[in-house]
Amino acid sequence: MVSLSKSKIDALGNILGYPFGDLGLLELALTHSSARVANHINLDNERLEFLGDRVLGLVISDVLMERYPQASEGELAKRYNALVRKETCYAVAKKIGLGTFLIMSDSERASGGAQKETILADACEALLGALYKDAGFDRAQKFIIQSWMPFMDNSEGVPADAKSTLQEWAQAHKKALPVYSEVSRTGPDHEPVFTTEVILDGVAPESGTGNSKRIAEHNAAENLLRREKIWK
Repeated sequence: MVSLSKSKIDALGNILGYPFGDLGLLELALTHSSARVANHINLDNERLEFLGDRVLGLVISDVLMERYPQASEGELAKRYNALVRKETCYAVAKKIGLGTFLIMSDSERASGGAQKETILADACEALLGALYKDAGFDRAQKFIIQSWMPFMDNSEGVPADAKSTLQEWAQAHKKALPVYSEVSRTGPDHEPVFTTEVILDGVAPESGTGNSKRIAEHNAAENLLRREKIWK
C-alpha cells in the first residue's frame, strides 16, 4: 500500500508533468534506507538510484553533444561532471521540494534528513529511475531537460568544480597534486558523516564534511579555495 497521501501523489504528479501509473514504484523511489531499517521492509530506493544515475547521464551526454557541437571532449566532460554530480541533483531536488515527499524513519526526519544533500540527491536520481521505468525514456528525458536547463544555461560558462579547480591551481603554481585523507567517520551505517582533510604543499590543510567521501573531499577543496581567496 502506498504510504503517500493522494494529495502528495497529485502534487508530485503535477511537478513531474506525469501521473505515475505504478504507485508502488513511486513509493519505492521515495523510500530512504532509514525507513527500510525502521519498518523491517526489504527494499529502499538505492537500486532505482543506480538506474536513474545512468538515465541522467545518457540524457545529459546527448544534450551536451547537441548544444555544443564545437566543444572538445575535455570541455564536454567538465560540463557533464558539473551537471550530473550530487550537488546539482540536490539543487534540482530542492527546487521541486522533493524532501516533502520522502518516506523515512521518524528519527531521520527529526534530524533534518529530508533536507540533507546526499539523501535528496539520491532520491532525485531514484525518482528519475522510477520515471523511466513507469513512463519510458522520452518522459524521463523531458523532465531532465526541463529541470537541468538552468544549469546548462549558466552564463558564466563551464560550471566550476572545487576539486578540479584546486588541482588546476596547484599545477599552475608548480605544486604537487592535492592529497585527500579521511579524518573520521561518524553516524549510523545508513547515514554516515565523513570528515576529510586536503593537504597541499605550502598551504595549511583544510577539512570538509559530507554524507559521502566524495562530498567531503569536494567541501574540503572548496573550503581551502575560499580560505585562500582563490574562490570568492
